[in-house]
Amino acid sequence: MALLRIRKFPDDVLKKPALPVESINGRLAQLLDSMAQTMYAAPGVGLAAPQIGESQRVIVIDTDHEEPGKHLLKLINPEIVESEGKIIWEEGCLSVVDYTADVERAKHVLVRAWTPEQKQIEIEGDELLAVALQHEIDHLNGKLFIDRISRIKRELYKRKRNKMLKEGKADHDERPSKVLI
Repeated sequence: MALLRIRKFPDDVLKKPALPVESINGRLAQLLDSMAQTMYAAPGVGLAAPQIGESQRVIVIDTDHEEPGKHLLKLINPEIVESEGKIIWEEGCLSVVDYTADVERAKHVLVRAWTPEQKQIEIEGDELLAVALQHEIDHLNGKLFIDRISRIKRELYKRKRNKMLKEGKADHDERPSKVLI
């Protein structure tokens, strides 16, 4: 396992929909292990393959800060099959530096996916888990949480980020000040 470089906005790879996984094999299992290690080191509660430059529909999520690893989800080709209710959650992202915003999501979701053990599973999530599942699946579809906020807020963030990049104040090893999705 190795720590992977997390791609940051405005990297184009973050805007491209990921390709479905055709074969679950040892290479994919190693990728998922490295993604989990990278997510914990960041620190975050979720990470999608496009965030590390891989065009594959795989995500890792762990919303349990008390016992990291105990409830780690490694999901392959996840899809939301049901959603209900609404919740507003302050979201941040390992790929969106120095920015959080309130985002409206479904309060409850049912997700169908495959595991590295080649078993199809269904996961029901509420609140933080529901938000994390939706956030990471958005990454697989080429969407960032900032695509779900007002155009004005998004443009203000884009300007701030471009200024940071121009001034050389942003590097690829930035560490967030709080836990992010």
